[in-house]
Formats: sequence, structure tokens, C-alpha cells
Amino acid sequence: MSKSLKRVAQALRDAGLDVTPIEMGAETRTAQQAADAAGCHLDQIAKSIIFAGQTSGKAILFITAGGNQVDHAKAAAIAGEPLGKADAALIRAQTGFAIGGVAPVGHLNPIQAFIDPRLLEFKEIFAAAGTPRHIFPINPEKLVQISTAQPADFTTV
Repeated sequence: MSKSLKRVAQALRDAGLDVTPIEMGAETRTAQQAADAAGCHLDQIAKSIIFAGQTSGKAILFITAGGNQVDHAKAAAIAGEPLGKADAALIRAQTGFAIGGVAPVGHLNPIQAFIDPRLLEFKEIFAAAGTPRHIFPINPEKLVQISTAQPADFTTV
């Protein structure tokens, strides 16, 4: 088991959840791949999108429904600073995850996080579990609690 997967599993246990990450038979790097593998609606996939705060230099997490795209202007307004592309080095240093497996929990460092309200419309959603082949099911309200993500409107219309 990879270090990243272990961190996610531990974060879920620490939150009191009896959730085990699932290894999928195919890669789940994209929301569509994850939805196909999980057999769920595309919007039930919680994508972890990381931007770099241009003022703070910190990674900022936007947990987005699989079919939605982040609106950069809305996201920057919510984050309170201009946002730029986060490179692989920043993502790895801040979260401990590689691109394609960034989980919404189990980060190496605390991270400012926001969640797409569309995800809250489902009883169960699926998120990356730290690798390109693992996801975990979770109630979206629980994900809000354990990720400390704030619901906010940051997607395109």
C-alpha cells in the first residue's frame, strides 16, 4: 500500500468513518474514468482541483463535481487572492499527493478548501484516495466535515 493511500485511509479512520478505499481495475485519473469505474453519475465524482494562491504561494483546494469546471474569477474571489496554475512540485509539497490522485483528505499540511454545492445533492459521492487507481465512497456532508471545505459557488454556469 502506497504512503498516499495509507494517509487517506488513516484520515478516514481518524474521522471515525468505516470507509475503505477501493482499488479500481482501471485508472481513475479523470472524473469520467472514475465514474465509469464506480458505476455512478459523473457529478458524483469529487474532483480535487488545486490552484496556487498568487499572493500566499499556497495551494488552495477546490472539490468540484465531476461534470463541473472551476470558474477562475469566482474561485479567486472566494479564495481572496489571484489564482494560478499549481505545478506538480507545489501540489506534492503541500498535499503529499501526485497529480491524478489528489485526495480531499489526508494532506501533509492544512489546506484552504472549498466544495461545490452540486456534490451535496447526492447521498454518496466518490473521491480520489491518493493514487490514480483508488477511490473511496463517502457521504458529501461527512466530506465537508472532515475536509473542512466550505461550500461555495465557484463553477461555471
